[in-house]
Amino acid sequence: RATWVDAAVAESRVPEGDTIFRAAATMQRALAGQVVTGFESVYPKLNRVHVDTPLTGRQVESVVARGKHLLINFSGGLILRTHMRMHGSWHLYRPGERWQRPRHEMRLVITTAAFVAVGFSVPEAEFLSPADLARHRQLDRLGPDLLDDAFDAGEAQRRMRLHPDAPIEDVLLRQQVLAGIGNVFKSEILFVAGVHPQTPVRALTDDDLQSIIRIARKQLRVNVAGRERTLAPAPGRRTTGSLHPDKGLWVYGRAGDPCRRCGTPITLEKHGPDARLTYFCETCQDGSRTRLTR
Repeated sequence: RATWVDAAVAESRVPEGDTIFRAAATMQRALAGQVVTGFESVYPKLNRVHVDTPLTGRQVESVVARGKHLLINFSGGLILRTHMRMHGSWHLYRPGERWQRPRHEMRLVITTAAFVAVGFSVPEAEFLSPADLARHRQLDRLGPDLLDDAFDAGEAQRRMRLHPDAPIEDVLLRQQVLAGIGNVFKSEILFVAGVHPQTPVRALTDDDLQSIIRIARKQLRVNVAGRERTLAPAPGRRTTGSLHPDKGLWVYGRAGDPCRRCGTPITLEKHGPDARLTYFCETCQDGSRTRLTR
């Protein structure tokens, strides 16, 4: 059986900060210190870089997550940045093991003596120098990373306040405000905080925002604790504290089901140009006085 890590998706498994963090930690454990013996890509630009400054022969120095970006650092000052978007994933295999996804979905292959790292359906990939990384537009604009040990809650709150008229559900998804939250955690965080998703930021007190930030950080950290060093597929996310396989989440994916706290049927709404899904409880997250009118 192949040994692999999957950072990929379906609507209920969109890569969020915890997923990318676990993928980076697993790849770090498998690849760090290994010498690259082969490289393959379907992207001409990456192949041109590989011809001019070959990846083969370089050592993998580290694999780290930065928000939803995954950075593989090689010796000699070369960095591979990938972003999973909706359908990308990295798998790890032992040499000769059968891939779990078809070859036509392959976008990148990094081979070492011990492992083969395969990037499937990865839509964004580029080689960077340290100078490129320092001035990278997407990375430079990222807000505080919820899984970073140096996370700055004050800066996160300041960035939230820059969007006073935006609903809190939208602000939590803006990676320039807080890095790492996606659709699942957005819904779960706001349920635990007791805040209606359509509440505008201006209607929330500083204590409200700090509470949301604390809950967000706790939920993401709980979902990586003890899982960073596994080479098995990541288990389902859990925000309720329950180990029951059907009781891991408070509201996400539970439209029409009774709220775990009050019994009210969970509501599902779609907002924005991407029709992002938001699940919430109308009773536990009463927004009658603060809800925005669409």
